[in-house]
Amino acid sequence: MGIVVLTMKASVIEMFLVLLVTGIQSNQEMTKKMKRPKFTVPQISCDVRAGKIMNVEFIVKCPPGCQDPRYHVYGADVYASYSSVCGAAVHSGVLDNSGGKILVRKVAGQSGYKGSYSNGVQSLSLPRWRESFVVSGETARADQSPPVPGTAAQPVTVTQAPGTTAIEAAHTTLPKPSPSAGSTASGLRPQPAGQRSKNLGEPALWKPESVLLDAGFVPKEELSTQSLEPASQGDPSCKVDLSFLIDGSSSIGKRRFRIQKQFLTDVAQTLDIGPAGPLMGVVQYGDNPATQFNLKTHMNSQDVKAAIEKISQRGGLSNAGRAISFVTKNFFSKFNGNRGGAPNVAVVMVDGWPTDKVEEASRLARESGVNIFFITIEGASENEKQYMLEPNFANKAVCRTNGFYSLTVQNWFSLHKTVQPLVKRVCDTDRLACSKTCLNSADIGFVIDGSSSVGTSNFRTVLQFVANLSREFEISDTDTRIGAMQYTYEQRLEFGFDEYSTKSDVLNAIKRVGYWSGGTSTGAAIHYALEQLFKKSKPNKRKLMILITDGRSYDDIRIPAMLAHHKGVITYAIGVAWAAQDELDIIATHPARDHAFFVDEFDNLYKVVPKVIQNICTEFNSQPRN
Repeated sequence: MGIVVLTMKASVIEMFLVLLVTGIQSNQEMTKKMKRPKFTVPQISCDVRAGKIMNVEFIVKCPPGCQDPRYHVYGADVYASYSSVCGAAVHSGVLDNSGGKILVRKVAGQSGYKGSYSNGVQSLSLPRWRESFVVSGETARADQSPPVPGTAAQPVTVTQAPGTTAIEAAHTTLPKPSPSAGSTASGLRPQPAGQRSKNLGEPALWKPESVLLDAGFVPKEELSTQSLEPASQGDPSCKVDLSFLIDGSSSIGKRRFRIQKQFLTDVAQTLDIGPAGPLMGVVQYGDNPATQFNLKTHMNSQDVKAAIEKISQRGGLSNAGRAISFVTKNFFSKFNGNRGGAPNVAVVMVDGWPTDKVEEASRLARESGVNIFFITIEGASENEKQYMLEPNFANKAVCRTNGFYSLTVQNWFSLHKTVQPLVKRVCDTDRLACSKTCLNSADIGFVIDGSSSVGTSNFRTVLQFVANLSREFEISDTDTRIGAMQYTYEQRLEFGFDEYSTKSDVLNAIKRVGYWSGGTSTGAAIHYALEQLFKKSKPNKRKLMILITDGRSYDDIRIPAMLAHHKGVITYAIGVAWAAQDELDIIATHPARDHAFFVDEFDNLYKVVPKVIQNICTEFNSQPRN
């Protein structure tokens, strides 16, 4: 009997060993099959960064034109995941500027990334970053790629605690996604195998079946629910405070309202939103406007996208003018996240035409430093124009009728084509003349020395300097206004702020100024400018005095200069030839190094123009707008 029992035990042990070996071999085969699954990403734009794609290894198709320097690349050979995927591929030589498919493999972060110029792309240097990637041709296999020193990615091991199943162990080790405005109370749930998230841009979640197949390892592509990359600080080359005024009127319908929301989502995804880059808020209008979320509510594109998805249509009329007034008074405030130094931009979306007037509201918005864009979808036909309260409303609302600030879309199904053109314009801060109020919201008074030491020829040079400065500003009765006076022992008003409302008229008036000749009483001239020029300045205008002199004053300048500073007049002192530097420093607004300039001869005055303009704008952009 004992022999039979021993024989049965031996058979059971033998059978167990066979099953164990078979199971190990099966697991090894399964592991080999699961090793390095490749994920194919559809064609992306040139500005998509590697950190935005969750997978460790993937094939992606790049469009042409990614050699452009605005698509930032960091490093060489091994690139920080903050880099443009396609820009890195061009820099590395895997692609040329015509685009194509590439294989991208994520690797560990580096302690530093060195910039270099290669294949028409200038990559930049970057300190330590938490994740890197390398690129190769589409047909290259990741397991055949040469190892990158210090960057080998280790497999993720799921540690199984005593008394738990493999699935439970996997649950205990999965990273938890950070909460966002779009998170639900139930949190993220595992998706069944073979299914992908219905939400665009949501990373693929891990599948419990894979743990059952291989209780020791889970593929990284399926474990990753969020990028290793730190939260983006935003694109600093597009630092704007952006408000979208969306049409929620009843006439738009539910389907077109969804298209409008998808457009906002696409814009948010295209913009790299963050505290150092663009910030975005949304106001919906119907009968009355209401803020959906403001500038400081969400600090990244994904959170903005989630907030947009939650917006419900309000209904009512299409009172866009009322919405613009609301935004001017309430939205762009420090309390709501306005940063002061960033241009304020309001994009107004209109289905057909507004049911109220927009011209006056838009003018007041522009005078407050808000740059207005209009997107008109399915505008009025010739037969419908009779029903409009304000014909040609878009051109009346924006500050320029050159097509830069207004976009017309033939139908709602073409709206998606407007995403890239709009983002490009909104981020082109050099052309945002209506929101860069250093150029269009000032009263500038020129105080010109006409003393005998200047001479007729040099006086014409001074007038050319005045004209060159004036030419840089946006001049109108609601934008920048120019005034001028000339002084010797006496003072003469050449023209006031309210006399000329176009740039051509101002430039012609400067040409007509006649040389006076006499002594140099600069102190009296400053006092005269305060009384005759700046007393008539508008309350909402910045007051800039630009004084040009070629010698030391015969009278005291200290008290008039202090009075000018006390009244909020920002004073720039331009000295030529025999001008005294100590007097220039007293006249100039503090700090003098930014407001006082000296040139040794009149013919060099033109060199000062760019510096004066730069300092005017730098000073303005460093101050709160509201």
